[in-house]
Amino acid sequence: MTPPAAAVAAANRTYDSTTEPAASTAATAESQAPAPVGLPGTGDDDPDERTAAARPAAPTGGRFTRPGGMFSSLRIRNYRYYFAGQVVSNTGTWMQRIAQDWLVLSLTGSPFAVGVTTAMQFLPMLLLGLWGGVLADRLPKRRLLVATQGAMGLLAAGLAVLTVTGLVTAGHVYVFALLLGLVTVVDNPTRQAFVSEMVPGKDLANAVSLNAANFQTARLVGPAVAGLLIAAVGSGWAFAVNALSFAAVIGGLLAMRESELRPTAPIARSKGQLRDGLRYVKERPELLWPMVLAGFIGTFGFNFPTLLAGFAHDTFKVGAGEYGLLNTAMAVGSLAGALLAARRGAPRMRGLVGAAIAFGALEVLAAFAPGYWTFAILLTLIGVFGLTFNTSVNSALQLATDPEMRGRVMGLLVLVFTGGTPIGAPVVGWVTATYGPRFGLLACGLVSAAAAGTVALVLARAADLRLAFDRHPARRGRVFAVVPRHANPSALATAC
Repeated sequence: MTPPAAAVAAANRTYDSTTEPAASTAATAESQAPAPVGLPGTGDDDPDERTAAARPAAPTGGRFTRPGGMFSSLRIRNYRYYFAGQVVSNTGTWMQRIAQDWLVLSLTGSPFAVGVTTAMQFLPMLLLGLWGGVLADRLPKRRLLVATQGAMGLLAAGLAVLTVTGLVTAGHVYVFALLLGLVTVVDNPTRQAFVSEMVPGKDLANAVSLNAANFQTARLVGPAVAGLLIAAVGSGWAFAVNALSFAAVIGGLLAMRESELRPTAPIARSKGQLRDGLRYVKERPELLWPMVLAGFIGTFGFNFPTLLAGFAHDTFKVGAGEYGLLNTAMAVGSLAGALLAARRGAPRMRGLVGAAIAFGALEVLAAFAPGYWTFAILLTLIGVFGLTFNTSVNSALQLATDPEMRGRVMGLLVLVFTGGTPIGAPVVGWVTATYGPRFGLLACGLVSAAAAGTVALVLARAADLRLAFDRHPARRGRVFAVVPRHANPSALATAC
């Protein structure tokens, strides 16, 4: 069961190829990846080869195998197993999410009770998210994922039994949602950090983007399947299907070739590891400021369940079908954004910040949409840039983090991006209820764009960058460029 960095609270990364050659980008990303362990140690399907240097170059004729292609990570056997398991599990995740909300609504007749269920599921991330990152660094990640995915499957099975037998109450659902949230505290940072153990650094951004595309595809399929299943046999069987879906993930994890993984040695248990993780991020602007931006975007920018319901019911006065179409439009945009991000190389700060600015600006524009279809089109574009930012910040932080700190850094990212939902959702809900959906979306867009602009200025100052006129705009396709002030730029300036 795999919630996205922004959509779990409901998730999960435009890069300037003209300023950095592709080979240099790949070499930089590879140098930041954990060292291979074991043989063949490259993660590719050629176990007879003993070194990467001895391997012939990959064919360049297709996207599937071409380095930097949209599906380049899928040439790695272990990642293929993981990806296939996630296809099944993510679909089950969305089925359970729809069935759970419907079950609580049918038991209580109260939308507020649905909100309580969501809060129970995501509150543990706000309170304990950092500790989940510490555990991800202390324990072998693959084994830990087998345990967390198994626990999620058992929880889904338990809720299925209670529902099918007619014994379920709203209190039961609250308890299961809380337990699921506690497991997710450990599962989420572990799962994100585990990607770097399956793929080399040059494919990390691609793998993160494909994970997001995987989840968004399930977001399109899962609710539709859940609706049919609930109408035919009831919510309990949707929970049962989700419980079975975890077998695909666990099977994929167990079928991996351990010799082809790049495991990071677990850190020994000691005092102060949580503080060490926070200090590590604080002392590195390439980690700190993207993290701050992710906090603002996650807390205020991604509050679409409340906002879309308000636009459908109050602003455009349409029914449930049209409301569902708005969610579908955003899911389609998110899927497109994830696939476009998969084509790019290692992310840069300017692309990350640019996506955040575009995301906020489109929310502001959507707040003034004159009609339903214009709003739906703008939602699609919001989905594109929202997922571009999500995948960019995820892969950028992983590439910039030392392997022994990766679990704690990803735990902090999940905390700021997802844990802010219990804070931001009530605030946005109150603004929407008091001043209307248009003002609510306008406020979310202004906060997101302002945060992105502020972070851009801070990073430019820290990296000592300046805006320069391009003397050959026709050749490079731009009029202005962001360049270092000095001949020997800092590492942060290069990352920007």
